[in-house]
Amino acid sequence: MSYDPYNEPTKPATNKWTMGALIVVAVGIATAVWVSNGVGGQNGSVAQGSFEADPVVAAAIDSAAQGDLAAFRATANGSSYPEISFISAAGEKVGFDHFAGKVTLVNFWATWCAPCRAEMPALDSLAAKYADQGFQVATINLDVGDDGIQKAKAFMDEVGLKNLPLHADPSFEAFETLKKRGVALGLPATLLLGPDGHEWGVLAGPAEWNSEDAFKLIDAALAQASKS
Repeated sequence: MSYDPYNEPTKPATNKWTMGALIVVAVGIATAVWVSNGVGGQNGSVAQGSFEADPVVAAAIDSAAQGDLAAFRATANGSSYPEISFISAAGEKVGFDHFAGKVTLVNFWATWCAPCRAEMPALDSLAAKYADQGFQVATINLDVGDDGIQKAKAFMDEVGLKNLPLHADPSFEAFETLKKRGVALGLPATLLLGPDGHEWGVLAGPAEWNSEDAFKLIDAALAQASKS
């Protein structure tokens, strides 16, 4: 199971000066990796499977990312992820091109991730609000093993999620790709994709997706999609 910084168990107290020093070093390393890799790849360059960067889209989405979505990072730098694959709701092995034609909010989650579980009902509501408007929410479950998909389905049935098809990657390889590409540090991790499948923005950690701030972000993305 991969380390989850948003779901870390409580640890015994240690010397506060030692712990403080470790935290400073860890934050510095994480920041350096994030900046040097960039969302698109090494040294901020656009990695595998690229489109042209679109600063107009990036500026419009960045302007809309406020309040509950202030941590959302608008990118539109041309990145795509042809190396990522997962199992669709129909049981087929697909990639992000499976979502072509719509603005797509791709959320990676797992049943063992408490923040992931907490935001799923809001994502379900967001999907319902924008149904038939050129937008979709695609949640990709990362519970590993042969019974991973069954665990995800049981949780979704228990909570009553009716607007989120069950996509899954029980191999966990998709998330490892996001980490290598500097997009994610832990779960949940969310990407906003344009209609042609390239990245428009990313968010590390949970958010309140059933909120006016989230609606403004999605409205801005849809407005940009209508111009393309």
